[in-house]
Amino acid sequence: MKQDSTKDAALAAEGFLFDNWFDAIEDGVRSRVRDFIEALLEEELAQTLARPRYGRRPADEAATPAVVGVRHGHRERMLTGTFGKTRIAVPRARLICQDGTTREWKSGSLRAYQRRTKAADALIASAYLSGTNTRRVRRALGAVFAGPVGKDVVSRTWRKVKGDWEAWSKRSLSEEPIVRLILDGTVVRVRLDKKATSISLLVALGVRADGQKVLLAVKNMGGESEAAWRALLDDLVTRGLPTPELIIGDGAPGLEKALSALWPNVPLQRCTVHKHRNLLAHAPERLHEELSNDYKDMIYAAAKEEVEARRKAFLRKWRLKCHEVANSLEEAGEKLFTFTRFPKSQWKSIRTSNAIERLHEEFKRRIKTQTVLPCSETAAMLFWALMASGQITMRKVDGWESLSQKPADQTIDLAA
Repeated sequence: MKQDSTKDAALAAEGFLFDNWFDAIEDGVRSRVRDFIEALLEEELAQTLARPRYGRRPADEAATPAVVGVRHGHRERMLTGTFGKTRIAVPRARLICQDGTTREWKSGSLRAYQRRTKAADALIASAYLSGTNTRRVRRALGAVFAGPVGKDVVSRTWRKVKGDWEAWSKRSLSEEPIVRLILDGTVVRVRLDKKATSISLLVALGVRADGQKVLLAVKNMGGESEAAWRALLDDLVTRGLPTPELIIGDGAPGLEKALSALWPNVPLQRCTVHKHRNLLAHAPERLHEELSNDYKDMIYAAAKEEVEARRKAFLRKWRLKCHEVANSLEEAGEKLFTFTRFPKSQWKSIRTSNAIERLHEEFKRRIKTQTVLPCSETAAMLFWALMASGQITMRKVDGWESLSQKPADQTIDLAA
């Protein structure tokens, strides 16, 4: 222990990188911050009392002023902002109410018990969202705040986001012109009962009539069972979500059962990427390249008729080479080819659930520094906050110009 203390003292004596990076502008601004804040608070109080400090009310004012009060000194407070830490003197005053009682004057600019500015809290929360864990924020923002930021401060700042998260989770969806729904889940590890446990985050992404993608819901569930998906879908309906014209999913049995019970007549597109992985899992590795080429020729054919022809050829070939691959393709049925009922310009955005997969990738990249999240609620909040803060943005879907066109009633010919 003594050796460690000696080492820390030696490092402190030598100084750290950036300690000698003097900036005249920053130094000048921070030296004047105290005077500016105190002048702002004094002016606010003077406007409330209608007279400056040590001054009298103008003679032409009404005999009975709207607000009567007396100043009674100042109190010291430490305030942290993007300008660093500074100690300020906050003016105090007692206001006399019409019923004869008195109350303490409260500043509108500086809230009671406020120790950090909102800009400082936003900076801390943004650093946390960008992939820095609570301990590393202290070092990352030390130069900005001219002092350490404790991990507890980061945790408290992050908890302030909870109010916005709860309001977003309960917001009405009745005014959202949703025409397409994309559903998928991802697994994250969180701490439950002091143990690292894997849970599923169920994500619902909507596509508006103008083609813009929008996050609708994020739910933390134990798995992707029918009950879990039905709970998410029921919540969307309760909040006013209109019946979508198309649903895109990954083919999970629980999801398909929940959709069949709620919206049996809505077309469902099975993600072609997920099905590709399923087919590879049924074939020996030596056949993977050949299988992938045949599958892509079928899925990415230029016209509906070509898709039908290549599907039949695929089944004839792979029933002989590896019948399990053919059985897996037939299991998906027409749901794998729902995209052929829509205009060709929309095929790229309909074939897969890649829109959500990208969100999952960004989310996993963000939590890489935290192998285990504190709790299940934090996982869902973090996913939403990455979108709400603008750190993840979404563009319009491909082919959005033709979203108003109705799909054809005729499905693909499944006869082999």
